[in-house]
Amino acid sequence: MSLIWTKGGSYRRVEYEDEADLEAAIVEVQAELFGPNRIYLDAKKKIGAKGGLRNIPDGYLIDLSGRQPRLYVVENELASHDPLRHIAVQILQFSLSFEEEPRAVKTALFSALQSQPDAKKQCEEYAASHGFRNLDHMLEHMVFEGPFAALVVIDELPEKLESVLAERFQFGVEVLELGRFENGQGDRLYHFEPFLADLREDVAAAEQVAKAGVSRVDASEVDTVVVPAREEGFQEVFLGENRWYAIRIHGTMRPQIKHIAAYRVAPVSAITHIAPVQSIEPWKDTGKFVVNFAEPAREIGPIELVKGGRGKALQSLRYTTRARLEAAKTLDDIW
Repeated sequence: MSLIWTKGGSYRRVEYEDEADLEAAIVEVQAELFGPNRIYLDAKKKIGAKGGLRNIPDGYLIDLSGRQPRLYVVENELASHDPLRHIAVQILQFSLSFEEEPRAVKTALFSALQSQPDAKKQCEEYAASHGFRNLDHMLEHMVFEGPFAALVVIDELPEKLESVLAERFQFGVEVLELGRFENGQGDRLYHFEPFLADLREDVAAAEQVAKAGVSRVDASEVDTVVVPAREEGFQEVFLGENRWYAIRIHGTMRPQIKHIAAYRVAPVSAITHIAPVQSIEPWKDTGKFVVNFAEPAREIGPIELVKGGRGKALQSLRYTTRARLEAAKTLDDIW
């Protein structure tokens, strides 16, 4: 049993009573769970063509954090409900219903926003400032022109869930774990990694670069990952095997990633090579992934770490764009 210790006492992990209990927790922590400029709609309405496959998503997430709005269909699930099978089936059905009758999805979104005036106002303001005629036009763009993506919120992450979803679906599926802890007095804590938190940090860092005169980066434009590599692994795997493993990449970002670059740690301390991506596949049963190259990596830069600069030595995978890498002289030009 997981436990959180504080000077004020210990908190033990407690299960949700049912999915409604989990959904209530999501609503409670939604601002921190999903991050700024994202709207969670707890809307349960049938989607799909009449006479065909019809189902009810648990909710929707409207992402207004970028230059283009993005929609995620949400599935809330308990680990005790055979999630490996159930979640995969539900997401497949959602994607088919989304494709067969997108107008039902748009109607469900519009209806849900009518009951949340603040969320509706936020969407209307975003639409007005991003080239859309009105809210209806923005919703139509999200549903009819945007890529299908799913978000799973689960109380405890099964070991193979992310690998199973990656194997079965070409579209992006993001998974968030929302654990609940409670002390003897009934006070509660929630444990989670916020939605796309590290990507948000990379985009925010790039925004600081933009203020210095470099064009800004948008999450929808991200097409490259940069991975830190020690010399032995870089020579044997990145150059020798034309691949890199085992790394974590967000499910919703995997379809966008077209390039991988290597940041060689000290004493090199620079991004020196980049390769086109052929495929990103689950790596054994680790919940991590292997990136297979389409061709051998070529030299770039070097894009060096500046001592005392804004950019820091890479400790984990970072997101950016190939164009940004090609134009950069130092890490300060990227993040």
